[in-house]
Amino acid sequence: MATILISGANRGIGLELARQFAADGWEVIGTARRPEAADALRANGAEVLPLEVTDPASIAALVHSLNGRPIDVLIANAGIAINLEAKPAEVTKDEFLKVVGTNTFGPLALATALKPNLLAGEKRIVTAMSSLMSSIEANDWGKQFSYRASKTGLNAIWRALTLEWEPEGLTCVLLRPGFVATEMTGGQGLAVEESVAGMKRVVEGLTPADAGRIVGYDGLDVPW
Repeated sequence: MATILISGANRGIGLELARQFAADGWEVIGTARRPEAADALRANGAEVLPLEVTDPASIAALVHSLNGRPIDVLIANAGIAINLEAKPAEVTKDEFLKVVGTNTFGPLALATALKPNLLAGEKRIVTAMSSLMSSIEANDWGKQFSYRASKTGLNAIWRALTLEWEPEGLTCVLLRPGFVATEMTGGQGLAVEESVAGMKRVVEGLTPADAGRIVGYDGLDVPW
């Protein structure tokens, strides 16, 4: 049985990822900042572990609790968005750094800490959640300054991880869920079930030849 670890799995896309992978027979480890409130995650068959991705001590505690357990696939899903409609003058330093810290440092720190577990797995797939907002080429409407910066930074980080880790047999890929109807989008957009079903197909079809790609739920690559 393959094992997948999904961060930020207590709601939205992360919860649906956990549900669909568990329903298909995967062993699912889902993390939550407040595991005591992650009843839906448990109900969907996931093992729940605590994690705050911006806190190195919390990441270290997760690694300790896993105790060398092999992980086949990591989906670094935990992320935030703050004040997406803010104009340039309305973007605050604190909000900007909080978004960038969560969406860029968080996935990097988590993947790095779990590298031994991933190397012990069979599939050795390391993914995180990018976005069309990460694309400089596709940015033709502005706004979303801190979120765009965080996801573009994540792209650069994952490209560097690809170059560092591909020789060791790890396949680093970014996923694009699309504009999904979750709390973050105010319930607007693509049904979360459809987005996750697409990403699940992508993850299950990944091979080492896909290292370095940014792949959408629809199987299409996101432009840099």
